[in-house]
Amino acid sequence: MTLYRDTGVVLRTYKLGEADRIIVLMTAEHGKVRAVAKGVRKTRSRFGGRLEPLCHLSLLMHEGRNLDVVSQVDTIDSPAPLLSDLDRLTQGLAIVEAVDQIAMDREPAPALYRMLVGALRTLETRPSPIVVPAFYWKVLASEGVQPQLDACVSCGAGEPGALLVAFDMNEGGVLCRACRRGRSVSPEALRITRMILGGQLNAALDETASPATAEVGHLATAALEHHLERKLRSVAMFERNDLPA
Repeated sequence: MTLYRDTGVVLRTYKLGEADRIIVLMTAEHGKVRAVAKGVRKTRSRFGGRLEPLCHLSLLMHEGRNLDVVSQVDTIDSPAPLLSDLDRLTQGLAIVEAVDQIAMDREPAPALYRMLVGALRTLETRPSPIVVPAFYWKVLASEGVQPQLDACVSCGAGEPGALLVAFDMNEGGVLCRACRRGRSVSPEALRITRMILGGQLNAALDETASPATAEVGHLATAALEHHLERKLRSVAMFERNDLPA
């Protein structure tokens, strides 16, 4: 078996047999990798606690036919700041679930890996209601499906002459009042989404929780789910609490 080193983030895990665990990782150089951690569920395992979702690791692995084998693990970033806060934990799980659905097995995607690591680090150090929706929009843009936000995708009318009031997933962008269909979008939500995709991410992250940030989150989730053609399980957990008290 070929031995190789890589860095990766644990996306999810599941049991194998009585003592082993299969680890799904988004790696820097090998894309999404599935590997076996042998004996990891035993009490005396050398690295069991490090092979959990959200862990950012340096790994030594043997390449196998169907599943690689984890040989050595060192922690790069611990998920402890996320694990200590329920809101950040559920948001982190929503991020890794999206990557798990987007990434293809064994297809290197270094940009997606960097976005994943950056989003998790931002979530740890700079919690914001915009982290997850910004990540979703950025992923969609990297997939070539960035939405049209500056003019009606149906008739081409743009602001300030036209009021853009709706977003249609099938059309891939905003619609004016005359062409409206899909879901309504407020001016504030549209402003924040434009900031995210227009090079003003840091300013967008400064937005405090509000109905507009919640709307951006719902819209980004709907757009990603439309692209994936499936629902994201983790999203419902954090969207319950995305409005201010």
